[in-house]
Amino acid sequence: MPDGPRLEKALDYLRSELATGRSATTELTTRAVWLAFQRFGRQRFDTAPTPDADGLLFQYGTYTASGRPMFTVDLTRQFDIVDDDGEHDHYVQVHCELRYEPESALDALGSVGLWFFHDTNADLDQWFEGAGARLGLLLDRRPAEIELYEDLV
Repeated sequence: MPDGPRLEKALDYLRSELATGRSATTELTTRAVWLAFQRFGRQRFDTAPTPDADGLLFQYGTYTASGRPMFTVDLTRQFDIVDDDGEHDHYVQVHCELRYEPESALDALGSVGLWFFHDTNADLDQWFEGAGARLGLLLDRRPAEIELYEDLV
């Protein structure tokens, strides 16, 4: 979407949304992070005019990426970066990972991955509602760790 904020500002925008309405001593709950990610997901950025240029990914499962098994909720925004000819070059992903100590109730959730792409006929509110419904056990919990980062794919 032309005329939106530049993609280089996406991670800063997410950080700002996470800081909205909280003091330095307030720990974030899953609910607060999910609401911040929804605000971030609604903000359109200056992306290429293609249907897969701006996507949201909601995924979770028990992973060992941090060195030990943790139940991880990964809230991701993916942007398609095109070359001078308008062809796909790579993706930039902005991640907000919430990690929880493993427990049987969380492990029983298994794993899930749900995509949404702006500029398609999909309904963003429905996607947020469906993804958010999967967070029921976690909404009032505080993650053991929260990591924000950006990577190239």
